[in-house]
Amino acid sequence: MKINIAIDGPSAAGKSTIADILAERLGYTHLDTGAMYRAVAYDAFRKQIPLDDENRIVSMIEAMDLQMLPDGRVILDGEDVSDEIRTNEVSMGASDVSKLEGCRKALVAMQQKICEEGGYILDGRDIGTVVLKDAPVKIYLTASAEARAQRRVLQNQEKGLEADYEQILEDIRKRDYQDMHREFSPLTKAEDAIEIDTSDLNLEEVTDLVLKIIAEKTGD
Repeated sequence: MKINIAIDGPSAAGKSTIADILAERLGYTHLDTGAMYRAVAYDAFRKQIPLDDENRIVSMIEAMDLQMLPDGRVILDGEDVSDEIRTNEVSMGASDVSKLEGCRKALVAMQQKICEEGGYILDGRDIGTVVLKDAPVKIYLTASAEARAQRRVLQNQEKGLEADYEQILEDIRKRDYQDMHREFSPLTKAEDAIEIDTSDLNLEEVTDLVLKIIAEKTGD
């Protein structure tokens, strides 16, 4: 029987990358919840809806056709927006809309519905504390702001996106503060989550650590 796995942590800590690798290794499906908030922010920008207008944001979510494909692509109203939602502007916008209680409730309900049968790996800010409180495996990935900024620079360069280190570092620190101090579902480590600092670890080392934790928790 497949379980659900929760991965939390701050922006650019490597959550999505590790979740992708784990999903492939374990035969699970990675549901990128952060991408869902990014899609909401992107759609709001596109429709010129203020990010603090909760009623209009929630109505927009109820009307949107959002598809999270197993291969990681994000389809919004029939359009592949996988790259468009990865800009710094959209990242900050995602933090803004995630403060809205109505937005969080709508997306959390979507996420819980998707995960009812198990076999999903979710990463975000409140997976272990809100979305999948009963997940048998909870991981909290973190890293220094400097290490995360450098990773984001490399990711953006690979995709041909803006890659100013100092600006990205400032945005990450600002994002951390917003995520940790928002009123609804702030970024916190679940009491039963296992923390891994990835600052000085490569992908293979992090993957091996997480796979070991999963094996210990599930008895496999």
